[in-house]
Formats: sequence, C-alpha cells, structure tokens
Amino acid sequence: MTNSIFNPSNIREYQKRVGNPFLFKIGLMKDLPLASVIGVKLKQLNEEKCELTVPYKFLNKNPFKTTYWAVLGMSAEMASGLLLLMYTHKLKPSVSTFVTGCEAKFVKRALGKTTFRCEQGKEIAEKITRTVQTFEPEEIRCVTNAYDEQGELVAEFVFTWGIKARKPKN
Repeated sequence: MTNSIFNPSNIREYQKRVGNPFLFKIGLMKDLPLASVIGVKLKQLNEEKCELTVPYKFLNKNPFKTTYWAVLGMSAEMASGLLLLMYTHKLKPSVSTFVTGCEAKFVKRALGKTTFRCEQGKEIAEKITRTVQTFEPEEIRCVTNAYDEQGELVAEFVFTWGIKARKPKN
C-alpha cells in the first residue's frame, strides 16, 4: 500500500494479537462472549482476507440437526468485522464502524465444521482511507461465504458496514 494511511506495525500487531489462539479466546470472552462459547477459531487474517471456522456441536445446533442460523451469521459477520478492526486498529483519526444491513442466503445444510471467508481487505482499506481523508461517511458491502468440510458453499452473507472517521476534538 503506497502512500498508505496505515501503519504496517499496527496492522502486524493486530494480526499477531488475534492470531494467538489464547489471546483470541480472551478477546472473544471480553468483547463477544457468545463467539467464545460457540467455538469460533481464527484460521487466517491478512491484508486481503479473513478466514474463521465454527464447529457443529451441541450448543450450535438447532432442532433440525444443523448449525443454527444465528451461529452462522455471527461467525460470518466476524469474518468481515475482523478486517475492519485490523485496519482501524490505532488509526488516527479513529474510525467508527457499524453494521447497517445484513442479507443471507442459505444454500445447504451446515452439518459439520463450517469455514467463513471474507476476501475484501483491499476494498475495506480503500473505504477507510477515503473516510479518513474526507471525514465523509462511507459504506461497504462485505461478502462472507460459508463452506462445509468438503468445500461446498453452505451460505452467503452480505454485511453492509457504515464507516466514518471521527473528527479530532480541538
């Protein structure tokens, strides 16, 4: 990223922190306790994509013996949200983020471990850069796809995130 507003050491620090399974679990218990209970695990986080998994287990199932849709949705949101948090970590000025919309399409039953992948890191970085430069709100539609253990599509999620740089207080 040339002429970037992002400090590479801040991004590496965030990746290292959430990439540590122990620290990731502690962070989930603190900020998103239900995600720690359902067993979300981070598999990959880099400048381009985030990949998480969630197991099929007793707490995650519904009466139809599949993974409950809310478990799928929470994990899908987190895949795009971690990319936003990575790029806004220690950023000056700070940037607020908020989910303003959600769409979901369930393609097949989630019966085992499900993998969630959002691959829009570069687009997220561009939108954050724009709001930091203009202080105007931006919106980004982040697609997170969910796959079963055979690599087949289980669900498609689209989260619309509103982002806006906060003006410094004088």
